[in-house]
Amino acid sequence: MKGHPVEGLYIILSGRLVVFVDRGDGPSKFIEWREGDVTGMLPYSRMVTPPGDVRALEPVEVFAIPREHLRSITRECYEVTAILVHRMLDRARLFTSSELQNEKMISLGKLSAGLAHELNNPASAIERCAAMLEDRLKDSEEATRDLAAETLNDEQIAAVEAVRRSCIAKQGREVRSPLEQSDHEEAIEEWLAGHGLDTSNAQMLADTEVTFEALELLAAGVERPALNAVLRWAGADCAVRHLTSKIQHSATRISSLVNAVKGFTHMDQANVADPVDLGSCLANTVAVLQSKAHEKSVNVTLELEAELPKVRGFAAELNQVWGNLIDNALDAAVNGGHVQVLANRENQSVVVRILDDGAGVPAEIRDRIFDPFFTTKPMGQGIGLGLDIARRLVRHNDGAITFESQPGRTEFRVTLPIAEI
Repeated sequence: MKGHPVEGLYIILSGRLVVFVDRGDGPSKFIEWREGDVTGMLPYSRMVTPPGDVRALEPVEVFAIPREHLRSITRECYEVTAILVHRMLDRARLFTSSELQNEKMISLGKLSAGLAHELNNPASAIERCAAMLEDRLKDSEEATRDLAAETLNDEQIAAVEAVRRSCIAKQGREVRSPLEQSDHEEAIEEWLAGHGLDTSNAQMLADTEVTFEALELLAAGVERPALNAVLRWAGADCAVRHLTSKIQHSATRISSLVNAVKGFTHMDQANVADPVDLGSCLANTVAVLQSKAHEKSVNVTLELEAELPKVRGFAAELNQVWGNLIDNALDAAVNGGHVQVLANRENQSVVVRILDDGAGVPAEIRDRIFDPFFTTKPMGQGIGLGLDIARRLVRHNDGAITFESQPGRTEFRVTLPIAEI
């Protein structure tokens, strides 16, 4: 059982044994041993306890060699020792591969959840606006027919055009809050009532960015019998333009997120060492992790030196480094806190610094922070390979990674050589 010491070496003669590991989401099958497999304590292995709970799926017959006899076998039977060492290396590779895969799945799950949330907002806005657009187009068609029945002179047409221009000129304004929208609609309704006009146009006009100055100009130039038709047409036309602007803005947001993900993963580029634009890489990583920052109300700032030189390396690997470090910084930062991502040139290198305002790394564990499988996160939120992987990838790109920490300020520093172009 997990937590109980391994007492010796075991050879499976018949039956099946399965190890189940719980990483925070319930027990899952980790490895299965069948007839002829060897497990337990192996020569030069540092395993003290099983990685999980061992269960027999059927009657099992095991040949056990107690711990006290294993050393003499290792010392006297070199052929057996060689076989067992190979088994140990195979087991180590299997364990490492499984844990790396699990770490990747945890990271992928976090990334997918964040992206789903980020994509859902503009996608929902497009769906909502498209449904409203169908109704507004019908209103616009009816209003156009009513307006065609009225006879307007050039000055009146100019006043109508001024209302339309005021709507177009305001397309980039921020979306009002529900309270602000309600107040705006009430103000337009009061204006319509004050001029003896049909107040049923208030909601349609409130959905646009038409100004009261433009409405006053229109009221001064168009007499009341035709004014209701003009306002209805102007409101419907502005509403259509306003909705199409929202759809365009949301579609642009989705496109930006997709481009950020493509840049982050480098899915359309070969995995070769090339000059890497760190500014774009860091910006894409921050964009991909923005949802997590929003959840904790953490402000993430990106500050890049002007004309930052490129570094030579593997862009996808470096993005994995930034993803791990910024994700850790967001975990460490306090709610409503701040994470800084800085990059500048120092001599023949580019230095990337990632800072958070969290509690800091306790002094007693700082020497172990890059050790594989060492983690301070709750079960299911990480298995302690993020920083180990980051260090390996930085070294693979001929760089170096260090950190300094104190309460309220932790800084990870990655130094990479400038590319020769």
